[in-house]
Amino acid sequence: MTTLTLIGKPDCHLCDVASEIIDTVIAEMPDAAAENIEIVEASIQEDPALYDLWWEKIPVVLIDGELHAHWRLSADRLRSALEDAVVSDMKETR
Repeated sequence: MTTLTLIGKPDCHLCDVASEIIDTVIAEMPDAAAENIEIVEASIQEDPALYDLWWEKIPVVLIDGELHAHWRLSADRLRSALEDAVVSDMKETR
């Protein structure tokens, strides 16, 4: 399972845009790949540790705990990274 984490906060325009991009990319992926992606949303307002790490870079997107993007999210780059992560995860589970 690949975990995509979106770190943001309420009333953050760029966070809303990033969430929409994530939803679109996941919706366009084949069902078998999309089913292997868990989306987690976290708010810097609810987690002081996340605030300390990311407050000036939100939205932040992590893939399996690794930084993928901050501030602006590219749909093409996200799609490619998720496809690579899902393929890698599927190979490991065989």
